[in-house]
Amino acid sequence: MSRPIVVDVDGTMSRPDRSIEGRVIDALRAWAGPVVVATGKALPYPVGLCDFVGIPVRVVAENGGVVCAEGVLEVHGNAEAPRRAARRIEDAGYDLGWDPADLVNRWRETEVAVSHDVPGAVVDDAAAAEGLEVVDSEYAYHVKSPDVSKGLALATVAALLDLSTTDFAAIGDSANDLSTFEVVGDAYAVGNAVEAAKATADHVTEGRYADGLLEALSTIADDVPA
Repeated sequence: MSRPIVVDVDGTMSRPDRSIEGRVIDALRAWAGPVVVATGKALPYPVGLCDFVGIPVRVVAENGGVVCAEGVLEVHGNAEAPRRAARRIEDAGYDLGWDPADLVNRWRETEVAVSHDVPGAVVDDAAAAEGLEVVDSEYAYHVKSPDVSKGLALATVAALLDLSTTDFAAIGDSANDLSTFEVVGDAYAVGNAVEAAKATADHVTEGRYADGLLEALSTIADDVPA
């Protein structure tokens, strides 16, 4: 069996335009070990991704706020305080930066995502007023509880699989992947990753975006004894 892996989506499985690279779908479908998809997106997105790839639903959503694996669904936070922070942002004269349908936040249960069009200082002030933190996924500001992270959520998934987090290799690109990198046995930052991710990872790929993910998968597969 291949080593268990935990993989970010945007900036890691994707091309620069955030579309999923088709080769990644085939690679993840063929991976012989457990695959956990860990993202800042709301739960329906990674669940749908797993379904269309054809792999079991093992996901960490909302930066650790929601976990679904092995038929178990756990919510590790709530959106009450983040929604108050969102109202503070609106009171400061900004909306969250999305279109009226706001599919970015519609299904969120534990956090609020704010567009980069909103000044970061405004988001930071609103979060701090509610005792929250802001994590920048490079695609949005995520206002969330400091007690929630991808790394903590991976521990829940690992336990459901009768594994340790150190059994996993992780692949990611942004600040919201740092908590995962800190608890796994081996961490890979793709070539386009932010400097903090590169500094925390055990390895940095030459390839960027999905090319980096495929490079990491090849290395991880080669590291598993025959």
